[in-house]
Amino acid sequence: MKYTQGKYILLEKKAIAKQIYDFTILCPDIAQAASEGQFVNILPEGHTLRRPISICGIDREAGTLRIVFMAKGEGTQKLADTPKGANLDIVGPLGHGFAMNEVSGKTIITGGGIGVPPLLPLAKHYGSRAVVILGFRSADAVILKKDFEATGAEVIICTDDGSYGVHGMVTKPLEEEIAEAGQVLSCGPMPMLKAISAVSEAKNVPCQVSLEERMGCGVGACLVCACRVKKNGEERFGHVCKDGPVFDSKEVMW
Repeated sequence: MKYTQGKYILLEKKAIAKQIYDFTILCPDIAQAASEGQFVNILPEGHTLRRPISICGIDREAGTLRIVFMAKGEGTQKLADTPKGANLDIVGPLGHGFAMNEVSGKTIITGGGIGVPPLLPLAKHYGSRAVVILGFRSADAVILKKDFEATGAEVIICTDDGSYGVHGMVTKPLEEEIAEAGQVLSCGPMPMLKAISAVSEAKNVPCQVSLEERMGCGVGACLVCACRVKKNGEERFGHVCKDGPVFDSKEVMW
């Protein structure tokens, strides 16, 4: 795994929903090496542990990365408070991202909550060949809808309370769309990924899932993000940060 550690300028920042922040960071070396589904590990000022943040956008020409994250603890709140123009201590790009396979059918990109941002680069890649299905708690939690629509993909929004779009889980429209699918790519909470994996496997459609786990080092040296997987018929423990975060759904021991 080749990665870089350095201090990089926060070019732009904005709040896009309650506790959700959108950063653009100038980091040409990391942007050049990054791929869809990877993440960066950022050290909040005054803290000893880095926070893993998924990559929401890669602009190699401009040399920038975009991250969209939730401030839900002291560390991520400290990141959210970083002023524009300040430096961020970043290690990246990290992890095993999505295999960007070309398939004959539609690519279904689906996920929920704060698992939505890393799916945006996938939508940009597949464009009109993709159907994007995103799940949120309610209308006021919906993020990045216009960004996904700008990729040319068909976008379907689901909400738990029915306040916007389809009332219910993402598996409802997934079951309707999967007949024409060549692959499913997903990121979100574990129960959602488990359900998406089950629908995909039942229809014999290849599925990749990006797992969300607490991480320490981000490079496979600690055991914080261990997960049970199976490969070649053998069960073992893998590291989400190094072996993932993206796995073939059939490899994950749900």
